Amino acid sequence: MDPTALQAIAANNDWVTIFPELLLGCVALVLLALEIVLPVKYHSYLPGVALFGVLAIIPSQIISLRPGFLLEGDTFNGLLHQSHDSQVMRVFFLVTAVLVCLLGTVSLAKQRMPHTEFYHIVLVVTAALMLLAQSNHFVMLFVALETVTIGFYILVSYFRTSPLSLEAGLKYLILGALSSSILLFGIVLLYGAAGNLMRPGHTGSPMNFDELAGFLAANPHNFLAGVGIVLVLSGVAFKIGAFPFQIWVPDVYQGAPTPVTAFLAVGSKAAGFVILLTLVRTFSAYAWLTLPILTLMAAATLLFGNLAALTQHNVKRLIGLSGVSHAGFLLLGVIAAATVPMAFGAVYFYLFAYLIASFAVFGVMAHVAGPNDADQEISHYAGLARERPFLALVLAIGLGSLAGIPPLAGFMGKLFVFIGVFESGHYGLLAVAVVSMVISIYYYFSWIRAAFFETWTPPANAEAVSPRPALTPVTVPLFVMLGLLAACTILLGFYQGPLGDWLAAR
Repeated sequence: MDPTALQAIAANNDWVTIFPELLLGCVALVLLALEIVLPVKYHSYLPGVALFGVLAIIPSQIISLRPGFLLEGDTFNGLLHQSHDSQVMRVFFLVTAVLVCLLGTVSLAKQRMPHTEFYHIVLVVTAALMLLAQSNHFVMLFVALETVTIGFYILVSYFRTSPLSLEAGLKYLILGALSSSILLFGIVLLYGAAGNLMRPGHTGSPMNFDELAGFLAANPHNFLAGVGIVLVLSGVAFKIGAFPFQIWVPDVYQGAPTPVTAFLAVGSKAAGFVILLTLVRTFSAYAWLTLPILTLMAAATLLFGNLAALTQHNVKRLIGLSGVSHAGFLLLGVIAAATVPMAFGAVYFYLFAYLIASFAVFGVMAHVAGPNDADQEISHYAGLARERPFLALVLAIGLGSLAGIPPLAGFMGKLFVFIGVFESGHYGLLAVAVVSMVISIYYYFSWIRAAFFETWTPPANAEAVSPRPALTPVTVPLFVMLGLLAACTILLGFYQGPLGDWLAAR
């Protein structure tokens, strides 16, 4: 290759734009180095190092969203695209990492497992999620996505002394490999179609989203491209747990450590929807194909997630199936975004509301769970309001928000999505969503009822129901975290101004 061309390629590698990801990688390496050089008695400070490293990055990312500071455009020769949306999601994933690390301090304290490696992998996965939000090329998307997936393979089975954790890791590995294969096959078909010199609009870089969109616009009914699009959407549907690719969710959510379940439920799902929003824009010329598929998928996801959750007694399985239903609500926003621009902001607001409410619930779950992390029953929450009123209050606020009860943040998130769906003319989907929302109230409030209106009594048949574990004391950092999450859930329900304006700046 011409040296001048190589110099031009190198000049476009703007390393400053991915400084947060580089810094996270350095902090992850520092954690491993400190574990080697520091005496064992100082290893308890390493989670604080991980937390400080992530917290130090968040202010600069928030400042970068202010007018005049935001960097926009392609970098690394089109592999990455800087935009307001990608910057918002970088903050989202950093906040998620902070909350996962805090939950890790509770859950890992009950296990005889290495702690440092857990935080190391969380930081690496967070950096990959941030790169995923900026992807503008299928190569970058696939590499970042597989980095995230491989990290989750390890995290899901992190409690290796638990058979259910190992089972969850194996199932996630098999189904994750299957979804990656389907996604990659779809990418290959799109590459072959868009790189065909005999087709109008062929491109020299068919894996770049912008150039691929131009090819698809010039060939709106190409069979090979259509098959590739269906396979790519199917691969992404695995990641977000949408019907009919949700079969792994209950078992993996139950077996994974509680902080990892939270990371999967919030971080991984959000990354999947960021990809989906990008792909819907890229595949806009094939809306005749993508919108019917997504519409059927959304309706089935909403109904399956809520109906299947009605019979669950293990709260981790319940929260997993409720996460399937939330994937359905988010799919509504993606469908509406194809024709209604405000739906993009609605999806991002929903994701933030979901993050806040979910981590409030997972924070309570981490304190109620015993050493056997997979064994978390609704019956274990009986009498929680009497013994730990603070935890019960946080649980009620979080579950109420997930159910969409006004005036909490979750209600406003669903309302914004419903407005987008109504304006896009998908009235049938809106009816399905309202029915699904009503169904969800039953299983969310059965959990709240156990915490507030039931009293724990030892079961007559000890083998039928597992004994209730001792409640974990709430430390000051966790008290502050849960208090802030509950307060933000209430505040965003009444007043969406700052976050709404921030998201609308796109």
